[in-house]
Amino acid sequence: MTYRLLALNIDGTILRSNSRITRQTKDAIEYVKSKGVYVTLATARPFPSAKKIAKSLKIEGVLVTSDGAFVAETIQDPLLNRQIHEETALQVVEVLEQYDCHIRLLNNKFSIGNKVRQINHLIAKMTINVGEPFFYPITFVDSVYDYLLNEPMSPQKLQVQFLDIKEQQTARSEIEELVNGIRIFESSSGRLEIVSTGVSKVRGLQAVGQHLGISLDEMVAIGSYKNDIEMISQAGLGVAMGNSSAEVKEAADWVTRSNNQHGVSYMVREVFRKQLRVQH
Repeated sequence: MTYRLLALNIDGTILRSNSRITRQTKDAIEYVKSKGVYVTLATARPFPSAKKIAKSLKIEGVLVTSDGAFVAETIQDPLLNRQIHEETALQVVEVLEQYDCHIRLLNNKFSIGNKVRQINHLIAKMTINVGEPFFYPITFVDSVYDYLLNEPMSPQKLQVQFLDIKEQQTARSEIEELVNGIRIFESSSGRLEIVSTGVSKVRGLQAVGQHLGISLDEMVAIGSYKNDIEMISQAGLGVAMGNSSAEVKEAADWVTRSNNQHGVSYMVREVFRKQLRVQH
């Protein structure tokens, strides 16, 4: 099989634990591009943050961002833009604010987050990794629900971080029972991702494939979290990072080294070194 597209997750995959990108990873991406392979990012991050990472890697073209809700080369001209309806977002937030959790509404220009009261009674601004705050503005408010009443918003996605797993399970069940038109999944322990129905990274990759004339069978997808399982299991070659959970590894065709052991570079060399240059 000749693989024509490589899709890479960012966090836990391209980035090391210290949030840096190694020279080996950059060289590997240049190597696979020299073979004529299209390289894209498939990430939970919003478009502005993903675009900045792509620029540092010299990746040009369409990116799959916000877990597949926003697929675009430029922010002004998306291939796919599936937002959560503003009334639906309000319903979800109304439920979530009954629980001890950090809520983050993400769109392509800014993020809204709630201030969380910690055990020591201090008000904390908990952060969910979406990129540099100066580059991607985050506004913290006392009540996201009250904010949305005054400033209705149709986000690409919601991220929710729970401190208590039982509360997470209860909140998820309540939202799924009361709210229609959304998909909820767990990306990592305590972290829920909420997107519009039908949104996923693999749907995003299909949109890229249709745009380029590349099938899923001709794609290599590499990831590290639960929200990567669908694309890993449906791509022509699905690769899990060595730092992935057992559940992610089980879905993969191949397991590479960890993000701190140059896993992307190792995978690229092993998979693509015998492949001839792709003819376009």
